[in-house]
Amino acid sequence: QVQLVESGGGSVQPGGSLRLSCVASESTFRFPVMGWYRQAPGKQRELVAAIGSGSGGKTIYADFVKGRLTISRDNAKKTVSLQMNSLKPEDTAVYYCHVDLDGLGLRSYWGQGTQVTVSS
Repeated sequence: QVQLVESGGGSVQPGGSLRLSCVASESTFRFPVMGWYRQAPGKQRELVAAIGSGSGGKTIYADFVKGRLTISRDNAKKTVSLQMNSLKPEDTAVYYCHVDLDGLGLRSYWGQGTQVTVSS
């Protein structure tokens, strides 16, 4: 069982920034894909960003990111992070760390989530 622990969530005013971090219980060198999802009340969970393994780490972003968020991973530290800038009220949600062990979604694990609230 892979354990994922998120941190860095909190409350921020519109236009502010937060950095979310996720620490895995085991080496992330074997994780083909790591990513962040979010879920707002009454909404479906949606992909925010994902990053592959290897040099450079291929990344994908949801359209609503609009260049404001950046995903990165550090296999030596067993972490994946999400830098969030220019936050908007609609970014308010619970953010979840996700690991895909086979690249097919057949062996995946989720963190417990961290709350991000953007309001004035």
